[in-house]
This record gives sequence, structure tokens and C-alpha cells, in this order.
Amino acid sequence: MLTLQVYIHVKPEYVEAFREATIENVRNSLEEPGIAAFYLLQEADDPTRFELVEVYRTPDDPTRHKETPHYHKWAETVAPMLAEPRSRTQYISVYPTFEEE
Repeated sequence: MLTLQVYIHVKPEYVEAFREATIENVRNSLEEPGIAAFYLLQEADDPTRFELVEVYRTPDDPTRHKETPHYHKWAETVAPMLAEPRSRTQYISVYPTFEEE
């Protein structure tokens, strides 16, 4: 399993529009076979800051995700809403391990 945490800072006037576009992307992403979990989080103390937590089954699945039409639509839609470029951190599962059967 590979987990990506994507940190996003949105311009204040776009918070609701960003939420709507991202919820649509998350719903579609959860239909992808390579995605085990996908979460949209909003910071409690600063509603302009969001985090995506994306859990992929294999290291190749993030690339597959970025090739989907819904990802491209989301990325194009939210680009002008961002206050700064997105950043991300990758994690691998140490324990428990999730070996495919």
C-alpha cells in the first residue's frame, strides 16, 4: 500500500467551489480499482486549507489515477482556485502490511 497526503491551500473566495469539485473527484476516484481509500479533509482552524489522503493498492496506481478523465477535470477546475502550488508526501505501510492474497 502507498499513501499520499496532498496539502492544498485555496483562495478564500473559492472554498465552496473547491469543496464541490473535489468531492466529485473523490467520488469518482473511489470507483477506481487501484484506490483502497480516498479522503478529503478540511482544516478546522483554517477552512482554506485542505488535505487529500489517497491510499493506493500498488505503487503504479497513482499514475493510473492521474490518467483518468475525472482527475484531469478536477485539476483543470481547481488550478485557478489555489493560493499556492499543491504539495504532497508519500508513505508506505509498515504495519499492518497489506499483502495481496
